[in-house]
Amino acid sequence: MPGVIVGMSGGVDSAVAAYLLKRQGYDVTGVTLRSWQSESGEESRCCEIDDARETARILGIPYHVFNCTLDFEKKVIQPFINDYLHGFTPNPCVICNREIKWERLLYYADLLQAEYVATGHYAEKVRLENGRYTVKKALFAEKDQTYMLYRLSQKQLERTLMPLARYSKQQVRAIAEQAGLRVASKPDSQEICFVTDGDYADFICAHTSAEIPGEGNYVDEDGKVLGRHKGIIHYTVGQRKGLGIALGRPAYIKKIRADKNEIVLSTDADTGCREIVCKDLNFLSVPEPETGEKLRCHVKVRYRHPGEYATLEKTDDNRMKIAFDKPVRLAAPGQSAVFYDDDGCVIGGGIITEVLF
Repeated sequence: MPGVIVGMSGGVDSAVAAYLLKRQGYDVTGVTLRSWQSESGEESRCCEIDDARETARILGIPYHVFNCTLDFEKKVIQPFINDYLHGFTPNPCVICNREIKWERLLYYADLLQAEYVATGHYAEKVRLENGRYTVKKALFAEKDQTYMLYRLSQKQLERTLMPLARYSKQQVRAIAEQAGLRVASKPDSQEICFVTDGDYADFICAHTSAEIPGEGNYVDEDGKVLGRHKGIIHYTVGQRKGLGIALGRPAYIKKIRADKNEIVLSTDADTGCREIVCKDLNFLSVPEPETGEKLRCHVKVRYRHPGEYATLEKTDDNRMKIAFDKPVRLAAPGQSAVFYDDDGCVIGGGIITEVLF
């Protein structure tokens, strides 16, 4: 059987992925990519080495740790910080998957003469009739992670195995328990892996020498000043709690205007956008469309968004205009818009740059 390098984070999903592949007869090697470590020695939730090493010992597979902290700092952390400083809401996992995880895993697969790489993502790799590779939604929608994988390349997908596509989280934990893996009941991480306490603003302040935007105005949609905010890095589009302002009725952040250091609040809970514009496009199931070409598909504007039908039109400069059939709430510049066909396969996606109401 071919060799496979399994990216092991120290969590239960990657542990069970390694277990299932070994049971299928693959020659499995576990690899942890050390991507980040705090000054106090705290590890990222994506590279908890002690747990990953113990899982490999129990499974009886070779295990290696490779350092990629410099690449992670350059390609993930600094763009994350820069986006927040400019009023965007980034999704670093999307960038990390292509630029760090798959890039590095395949590099080490070549060094170790393994044919495939594998992860514990809940998604299914498929090859379509047109010969292209894509990812299809997992069988259990509550754990589907295709939104995070749309930026993978054809070469990366060709050499990828995803053994958890048809398992629920409950089933994965049960398999881990039966296999005697100590991470069977380990909690899932709910935050960005390198911001272990969930406080993005404190992390940004501690990891940049750039000027941090200070206090500014909350304004309504007509520009009327409503109060003061403590700095745009403390907020994200769609946020409702922790605004520190009382308007007599619930409000949420509709826009962040970094150029004016303003945050636009709205009290209309049903307000949604009709169009968005995306850049940095990547296509999986089809080649990139020609300028002016249109596509009909489902579009998700955030990880938990169920998706909405839309018409996509390719414009110039690697951009896509997306017109929704129905208004979509909480689309945020910096997040990804991911395009799906009716079978749940990823067509492609891009980074949201404009939200048009």
